[in-house]
Amino acid sequence: MSSDHGIHAIDTGFFRPGFDASHLIVERGRAAFVDVGINDSVPRLLHALAQHGVAADAVDWLLITHVHLDHAGGTGALLQHLPNARVVVHPRGARHLIDPTQLIAGAAAVYGAEEVRRTYGELVPVPVDRLVEAPDGHVVGLAGRDLVCLDTPGHARHHFAVWDAASRAFFPGDTFGLSYREFDTARGAFILPTTTPVQFEPAALHASIRRMLSFAPQAMYLTHYSRVEGVARLAGDLHVQIDAMVAIARRHAAAADRHAAIRRDLTALYVERAAAHGCTQDAAQVQALLAMDIELNAQGLGVWLDREARAAG
Repeated sequence: MSSDHGIHAIDTGFFRPGFDASHLIVERGRAAFVDVGINDSVPRLLHALAQHGVAADAVDWLLITHVHLDHAGGTGALLQHLPNARVVVHPRGARHLIDPTQLIAGAAAVYGAEEVRRTYGELVPVPVDRLVEAPDGHVVGLAGRDLVCLDTPGHARHHFAVWDAASRAFFPGDTFGLSYREFDTARGAFILPTTTPVQFEPAALHASIRRMLSFAPQAMYLTHYSRVEGVARLAGDLHVQIDAMVAIARRHAAAADRHAAIRRDLTALYVERAAAHGCTQDAAQVQALLAMDIELNAQGLGVWLDREARAAG
């Protein structure tokens, strides 16, 4: 899958086809990856370089939108094949790439230690001298093409989105939600927010979406999954759903079966919205395609509820 402006989507192979994308940006023979998938994704990314005629030593940057493992897990392993590349990461995420111990522990708390070992393998640390911290507004130069890193919390506090003026598009990581191509209809893309644990913050997520929209982007290159257009409509859909998901969480805050109740209502929300969008999948198919996201969104909403309760004293 590719588009104009030297942007190419690569399926990282994580979880299922069409679920997790890395994006290769090629400008005048130099290249950058935005998000890189997991260790097992490395051969796919190297193959994409060869496919597009880019030498390994022509890759200048790995831009990691945030350090969740489906975006960043393969960073250190990929870097070993790219002699001139440096890694760009949010200042809050840098220490986790230098020492991935806490990343593994955090993932194990969500997925279980054995599943993390099986899926992600041994994370390779990123050498300090090959890592660049990107505060808000940091500009990454790619052969004269500016890629601007904007602090966009809400999904995670260690998150930036990458603005590419050349294509009038953002690479927003997970801040602009999830949109799988199986759900596309004549109305365009179907989208939903991601509230993966542990740093979902609804007010910050609303603000980050508004900030990106202020650039009048023509497209978003989502990690889950690749290019979507009709950005203003999609942003509106995200705002509505964030509020609906917060309402679901609050409705079940005191329930004995809180997690199951949140899961149930999230499923109903997405099934209803998919049908209204004209998606052809029945309720069971929608639930199957979104199974991982429903589970993680429910977990993230639960963590957020607990944090709210602690803050309230």
